[in-house]
Amino acid sequence: MSLTFPNPSRSYDDALDRIRFIGHDGMFQIAFFVEIDALAKTTKNLVRTEAGYLEAFDAARSAIERVALKAYSRDRNSMIVLRAADMH
Repeated sequence: MSLTFPNPSRSYDDALDRIRFIGHDGMFQIAFFVEIDALAKTTKNLVRTEAGYLEAFDAARSAIERVALKAYSRDRNSMIVLRAADMH
């Protein structure tokens, strides 16, 4: 199977300072997390609030999903954290 992102929902995890979103590989659910430092690499003027983080994620969603696909192809875990070094 291949990884897809059929569900557009995402949420901010204040305790760990990252955005969570879900991908699916067939019937398997894969949890992805984007650290805020990684998200900051996708936008020039990141507003450091929950709404700002979610807005930045939405604006960069296709690029983030491409990075998530690469990360998942390297490491087929059920949870993957995308860090600043992953965003290029």
